[in-house]
Amino acid sequence: MEPFRLTALDLVSAYRSHKLSPAEAMASVIARVEAFEPHIAATWLYAPERALAEAGASEARWMKGEPIGPLDGVPVTVKDNIATKGEPTPIGTAASDMTPAAADAPPAGRLREAGAVLFAKTTMPDYGMLSSGLSSHHALARNPWKLDRNPGGSSAGAGAAAAALYGPLHVGTDIGGSVRLPAGWCGIVGLKPTAGRVPIDPPYVGRVAGPMTRNVADAGLLMATLTQPDARDYTSLDYQALDWAIRPARLAGLRVGLLMEAGCGDTPTAEVRAAIERAARDFEAAGARVEPVAPFLTQEMLDGLDHFWRTRALIDLNALTPDKRAAVLPFIRDWAESANGFSGQHVFRGFSQVQAMQQAANRATQRFDVVLTPTAPMTAFPAEWASPSRDPLNPFPHIGFTVAFNMSGQPALSINSGFSAEGLPIGLQIVGRRFDDVGVLSVARAYEEIRSAELLSWPEPPGV
Repeated sequence: MEPFRLTALDLVSAYRSHKLSPAEAMASVIARVEAFEPHIAATWLYAPERALAEAGASEARWMKGEPIGPLDGVPVTVKDNIATKGEPTPIGTAASDMTPAAADAPPAGRLREAGAVLFAKTTMPDYGMLSSGLSSHHALARNPWKLDRNPGGSSAGAGAAAAALYGPLHVGTDIGGSVRLPAGWCGIVGLKPTAGRVPIDPPYVGRVAGPMTRNVADAGLLMATLTQPDARDYTSLDYQALDWAIRPARLAGLRVGLLMEAGCGDTPTAEVRAAIERAARDFEAAGARVEPVAPFLTQEMLDGLDHFWRTRALIDLNALTPDKRAAVLPFIRDWAESANGFSGQHVFRGFSQVQAMQQAANRATQRFDVVLTPTAPMTAFPAEWASPSRDPLNPFPHIGFTVAFNMSGQPALSINSGFSAEGLPIGLQIVGRRFDDVGVLSVARAYEEIRSAELLSWPEPPGV
């Protein structure tokens, strides 16, 4: 098997036994990137020469039996908005001043300390405020499963890179679904950890960084590194040395909720509904007790948060020079500028919906061990669209199943539950109680073993 197809756990095992070197693995990933990247535009700051040099240094350490960390020599990407020392952080927008970062953000710093080879950053839309691969700074990212479709976002490039087999480990960020939505639309595993579990800089309400991988075990391996402490995140949890070697949970007797209607926003398509209901039957066949969960998200909650976000974006736009402001993606400009007439009371009421979401999500889910939902109500939409709705004044009807769990702080994971008739992945979201990240991963690992959905082989570059 070509090294680029191996899991991170397999790579580390092969390095340890000297069956494969980090340099060989990195060369294989580079060949894969160069075959697929012209078609999907998943990466930015791609640095193959530096990566090969770092992989060579890792190889020397493994030959001496002295790896510097648990990911020594493993190829990894991080999202554009995760700062890397000495490199600009444009956060997806042509309005960026491109000032090099003074230091690695916590996820990048922990990865380097663990010995990972950060060979590229991954693309994202302007300011991370679209569930799309459309950007004023980056080339249009596309979905490897079907090149005329969107990978989703805002961790667009990370989702595409993982599905295209650009190595095993990728790190995205999520404030309303930005890890889970592209994970669902690209057929991979994406974990939004418990709020504060993974230190991030700068911290913000609902914002987390999390793993995007091809399987659950690799997500656990990556979490062991990402959760290491960093004092810059003053909102982070006290560090816990959890067991991230993920084993399948026992599903018999598990209390499982099934949420098929969010309460507002788009309703699931027939194909999405059928895939999630099939997954629920898989859980029942394994002995879980599955019960329906009543919808709890309201349009007032979703609109309030949206209007707060618009106001925050408008403040950022107003700080730009006219030429920089004109460089921002028009969809984002139209969305943000619609907040010009909002009063202070209106914005405050909007922000108060964060607490309303927290309370509603916890009330609705607290009696269950996990809750199953669709990740998104639909499969991947056309690549050129800014969002499934295409409406900057109604931009978020597709995040009804994801956004509340950012605000409640609960861990939530997307995993593939099958494919549509045209071969597009359908994501199943598994939501747990706060702090039970290991439990969510363990349930997802069990689902990997029991799912009845037919899984297709990973996509290949055109002509292969």
